[in-house]
Amino acid sequence: MSIYREILQRVWGYPDFRPGQEPVIQSVAEGLDTLALLPTGAGKSLCYQVPALAGKGMTLVISPLIALMKDQVDHLKKRGVQAEAIYSGMSYSTLDRILDNAVFGGVKLLYISPERLHTTMAEARIRQMNLDLIAIDEAHCISQWGYDFRPAYLEIATLREWHPNVPFLALTATAIPEVVEDIQRKLAFRDSRVVKTTFRRPNLSFRVYARIDKEIAMLQCLQKMTDGSAIVYVRSRRRTEEYARFLSERGIVAKAFHAGLSTEDRKTVQEAWQRGDYPVMVATNAFGMGIDKPDVRVVIHIDLPDSLEAYYQEAGRAGRDGLPADAILLAGEWDMANLESRFETSFPPLSQIRQTYRAIGSYLQLAYGSGEGESFDFDLAEFCQRFNFKPVPTLTCLKILEESGWVSLTESVFQPATIQITVSQTDLYQHQLNSPKLDLFIKALMRAYQGIFQYPVSIRESELARTLDTSTMNVVNMLNFMEKSGLCNYHPRKDKPQLTFMQERVDADYISFDQEMLHFRKQRQKERLAAIRVYLNSPDCRQLTFMRYFGEDSETPCQRCDHCEKALQGGGNAKKIYQELQERLELWIKEAPSTQINHLKANFTTEELEIVREILQEWSDESQIKEVNGNIVWQH
Repeated sequence: MSIYREILQRVWGYPDFRPGQEPVIQSVAEGLDTLALLPTGAGKSLCYQVPALAGKGMTLVISPLIALMKDQVDHLKKRGVQAEAIYSGMSYSTLDRILDNAVFGGVKLLYISPERLHTTMAEARIRQMNLDLIAIDEAHCISQWGYDFRPAYLEIATLREWHPNVPFLALTATAIPEVVEDIQRKLAFRDSRVVKTTFRRPNLSFRVYARIDKEIAMLQCLQKMTDGSAIVYVRSRRRTEEYARFLSERGIVAKAFHAGLSTEDRKTVQEAWQRGDYPVMVATNAFGMGIDKPDVRVVIHIDLPDSLEAYYQEAGRAGRDGLPADAILLAGEWDMANLESRFETSFPPLSQIRQTYRAIGSYLQLAYGSGEGESFDFDLAEFCQRFNFKPVPTLTCLKILEESGWVSLTESVFQPATIQITVSQTDLYQHQLNSPKLDLFIKALMRAYQGIFQYPVSIRESELARTLDTSTMNVVNMLNFMEKSGLCNYHPRKDKPQLTFMQERVDADYISFDQEMLHFRKQRQKERLAAIRVYLNSPDCRQLTFMRYFGEDSETPCQRCDHCEKALQGGGNAKKIYQELQERLELWIKEAPSTQINHLKANFTTEELEIVREILQEWSDESQIKEVNGNIVWQH
């Protein structure tokens, strides 16, 4: 048994590696720069976590996903693995402590966001670290050909200068051939190896239904699910709540998940869903990274994604146990028109981008010439309300500012409050003698948290409030008072997205943009929209459409998608189609807000309309059917 399989079994309890994992581990063990192109659910993280425990030194993991970093670190620590994460918004003292531990051998895996790599503090310490491996997660972010380009990734290759003999391991789930080449070039791969598994998911049935009555279509799909769980993806936070309520009122318990929830609420909802407390999660794309729930039987997309890469990754969260599962896209030409309309507003004029940058400086009250490397709480909704900006164009402007290297915006992440006493016990005791109220508070603080004089410790203000039988606000006020009195360093909890200035603030009129890069990114997005249109309208097998897009040759249809099923039935089983349309119509009428149903034509294909007319004619003794401007109107 290899040392790697022994570690896998001892630490994680898995009997063997998944397809693709062992070749990747063997490649980096040979000291080769390696690109692991493994699909969603293939277990990419083990490709660097297992070698990290086999080596004498440390593994540096670069990842843009703060929530995923924190989740992995928490899981590793539970398994007894020394792991830490560094990202925007952490206090100086916390950063200093973690980096020191990494230099002196107290850490086996150090996760770091790409934006933190080249801060003065991180750079000085990383040069001193004893590294065995440098892993770059979500490696497609380094390529302007990719769908999620991040300029901070372009700086990763400079790690070569600091650790010339350490192999690079780049990992991604989705990359077209141009991105595969670009990743290796941008990371200055030497003797490289690309390890990839097939993009084919034989247990997944990809289906597209052109339905305007999306709520009913969603309900019908979920009613057919007999076991396991489901994810429904929508674009807006508001609709996650509406759809979750819609389903729950009809007997399918569902919860909403989006970035507007507090970190505690998101954690509670996610853990309950993973335990199987309820079957359906209705979520924005903020949900799913790092989720490895094996029994997801259905993933439904109510809205078109911005790229096939994003859709394949999100749909691939279904059927990770290898059993049959459905990936359903409820979209048609009207959705495509909306997506193309969104595209036209996704590249605002430079004047609007400059206006957004100027407003950020005012919002954060940041002086010109300052701010480089600093992180700030940033509430997009509050920001837009204050400056009367529209959220979608503003988010687009922020994305362009990020791609141009001016700012970086991270997702919401929970950071607990920390405190460290900065005076001697003698001085602190003197303050306690002078203030009975402070004396009681400090005693409770010292009883609850050990090591408070030696290093910053995480505290929960709410628990301290319960101990003292007071309000959380009173505890926060007391902690702020102690800091102002010079007794401690207190950093309140954070639960908001972080905006980091990558360069010092300048006059908005002088910020520069790479016009050629912006033009290239616009052209690439056009190509992605064209690929989505092909996926919607091509009569070919859905799996083959994906595989060809990602550069994999195959002529063997999946026999599971909607197109393959139709072909196997010789154009479709008339009785089955009739029954399905009858069910659709009955539910549509049942859910109708009034007794008259207009515009039925818009919800059925031309072929389906003739069958719909037949069904309605059968109900003619209780109904009236007529044509109005080419639409069927049914009146009960």
